[in-house]
Amino acid sequence: MDGAAPGGSSERTTATPPSGTRQDGVVRTTAVGALQLEAGGALPEVELAYETWGTLNADGTNAVLIQHALTGDTHVAQGEGDEPGWWEALVGPGKPVDTEKYFVVAANMLGGCYGSTGPSSLDPEGVPWGSRFPFVTIRDSVRAEARLADRLGVRAWHAVLGGSMGGARALEWAATYPERVRHCVVVAIGAYSTAEQIALAQAQVLAIRQDPHFNGGDYYGGPTPVAGLGLARRIAHISYRSEPELNFRFGRRGQGAENPIEAPGPAAERGRYQVESYLDHQAAKLVNRFDANSYIAITEALMSHDVGRGRGGLVRALAKTKAEFFLASVNSDRLYFPEQSDELARALPGEVPVHSIDAKIGHDGFLTEIGQLGGELRRKVFTL
Repeated sequence: MDGAAPGGSSERTTATPPSGTRQDGVVRTTAVGALQLEAGGALPEVELAYETWGTLNADGTNAVLIQHALTGDTHVAQGEGDEPGWWEALVGPGKPVDTEKYFVVAANMLGGCYGSTGPSSLDPEGVPWGSRFPFVTIRDSVRAEARLADRLGVRAWHAVLGGSMGGARALEWAATYPERVRHCVVVAIGAYSTAEQIALAQAQVLAIRQDPHFNGGDYYGGPTPVAGLGLARRIAHISYRSEPELNFRFGRRGQGAENPIEAPGPAAERGRYQVESYLDHQAAKLVNRFDANSYIAITEALMSHDVGRGRGGLVRALAKTKAEFFLASVNSDRLYFPEQSDELARALPGEVPVHSIDAKIGHDGFLTEIGQLGGELRRKVFTL
């Protein structure tokens, strides 16, 4: 569920780029207005950051929305700059989602820290929202994204797709706006967050909130809760990788010259195992690119994921969808088990197969091995 920082340059716009203009992989922001939130709060003004690739055709039938995962961003594929995207195997010229044929959009989720309105954004008084940022849900972000689609001239998406939390966002699109989604691709997530997934998420959230520098969420301008955010990342990353993959890569080996069984001084001075060094590295990468408050906001949004909530349950909610669904799971996933994708398939109208990504790595196979789905996606979804 990782992702690099956006690789394109950035600009602010409140209008659709001129017809025929290509600005592939450039981060832009647009205002989508005030937003009343599902849980009862409100935001007086919302901006969404997004990137696009390709050109919207005359009849508007080639638009594709790609949704990022928890700490991901909008840089799905390389564009004007040199930075590669996080789904290069799937998106780009000649790829299954061919940017010479499709108009591809990726939006940063509401509550994020890559340009969309979030806790680090300034409120109308010019002060970071911090602790005052309201609770947002997946559904809230989808409603904001629908306004972005309006501003881009997209009446309906040829496809909405995503993996992990991105898959939850795609599924919510199909349920909230059934007339606007022709194909829905949901990878490595089920119809709702389970008790275990909520429990893992709570541990991450508390790791941040209990950092002495968190200051209730109002740490901007002072020390930031890097220790808590790093611990949250370690907890999460264990669930992103499989036990066999961790054991094969690291086993019980020490890190370099460090000896985990040697501590002549205090116990805390013992050497690290390789797997500990690996988790330290993953933590350090995240704290250098992500805001702790956004991590909490988006994690709690993912905890809220339940497509059947307020819609009479799962089967009733999905009965109202009109999209053709393409589902996939990762066979070694121990965060979002393949059985959850199977449950989602059974709840959908008609017979919907679940494709399997064969990956030793675990949940992150939805990123690293997405190319395995390329052929089937070309045949069933991206047929231009």
